[in-house]
Amino acid sequence: MRYLVTGGAGFIGSNIVTELLQRGEQVRVLDNFSSGYLSNLESVQSDIEIIDGDVRDYWTVHEAVAGCDYILHQAALPSVPRSVNNPLTSNDVNINGTLNVLECARKANIKKVVLASSSSIYGDSAILPKEESMTPNPLSPYAITKLTGEYYLKVFWELYRLPTVALRYFNIFGPRQDPKSDYSAVIPRFITALAEGRNPIIYGDGEQSRDFTHVSHAVAANIAAATKPDIVGKAYNVACGGQYTLNCLLDKLRAIMNSKQEATYEEARQGDIRHSYGSGDLLVKEFGFAPEVSFEEGLKATVSWFTAQQLNRTPVGGIPVK
Repeated sequence: MRYLVTGGAGFIGSNIVTELLQRGEQVRVLDNFSSGYLSNLESVQSDIEIIDGDVRDYWTVHEAVAGCDYILHQAALPSVPRSVNNPLTSNDVNINGTLNVLECARKANIKKVVLASSSSIYGDSAILPKEESMTPNPLSPYAITKLTGEYYLKVFWELYRLPTVALRYFNIFGPRQDPKSDYSAVIPRFITALAEGRNPIIYGDGEQSRDFTHVSHAVAANIAAATKPDIVGKAYNVACGGQYTLNCLLDKLRAIMNSKQEATYEEARQGDIRHSYGSGDLLVKEFGFAPEVSFEEGLKATVSWFTAQQLNRTPVGGIPVK
């Protein structure tokens, strides 16, 4: 089968590409390299087709979709803080780009479109864990764009019978996650700061909690969502069902890295959710598998990967997806 992975040069997208190739699939990547890197695909570049283009351009998407069987739509402008600072661009990329993908997929008779959605759509509900049946309550432009994408998927399934699935990611982490961006996720930022002997920055008091999920689970969920014919027209949490504060995360990383660096606490950021903890029961029930990499295992593998990068060695690539 031929897969189109939009955003395939990014953190999650490149891990998906690698796994698809290991399974013997054909892969095409569409990426404008605004937040992804060609270096993420360096080891497989000769085995894939790469289109340097933007999902906001309809005809570029039309070209990328042609001849494919499945679309794993990872392309997006990530980050809650970025969307607070620039809601127009987040809206354009995440909503208009997704609509382009869906319309081109419909016209090309794609077998299924899988969307990378986000746990941010739930908002700051006091009810935990967050389940798919809960009413969404987005608190940021980013969350609104992801929820709108889900609504478009639902409409394209019900109106046009284009098979679709949305995956709500809960704080995915692992190899290839970018620590350099101002909007990078907390784990690569913490690891990089500790490795460089700097105090990691925590926005707020550090008692906000997250359900950190290793990237291997997101990769497996994407491929299963695409290929299981009875999985269609719904949204699923991609979560490990754990709840860890940022202070706890930092303690674990300090222990792994043998560091004594203290945190620097700064003012909490607008749009950030206090507690995010997801139930993965529906995915386990309907997909038939649970996360295979624990939080602690994932942290150790991620630290090893970043350490190898800093030492200019070729990393092993983390824990493989089964």
